[in-house]
Amino acid sequence: MEQLSVHQMVESIIGCKWSLTVLSLVRKGVRRPGEMEHAIDGLSGKVLNERLTKLVRYGILDKVSFAEIPPHVEYRMTEFGNSFTGVLDEVDRLQQTLSGGLDVPKGHRR
Repeated sequence: MEQLSVHQMVESIIGCKWSLTVLSLVRKGVRRPGEMEHAIDGLSGKVLNERLTKLVRYGILDKVSFAEIPPHVEYRMTEFGNSFTGVLDEVDRLQQTLSGGLDVPKGHRR
């Protein structure tokens, strides 16, 4: 796994809409790149491959190759990836709290 701080990793993933979308698809069981590309309007194969490579390098996804004819690959969440996406889920919950104005401490409201 590439040696990044957790802050750098979160910033890199959250700052990229395609990475978040790819993670969402993998969590829903979409594992093959072709399926991902067809599921996401506007996502090119090149950008998808860049995102998948980054997510594997960070240790969030595992790439599994199948020696079949035709050969294919699938991507799966790693144990670390499951923990990491748990952090992303918490960020989503915080956003929902801010958006709804629910129990936000004084001085932290918009």
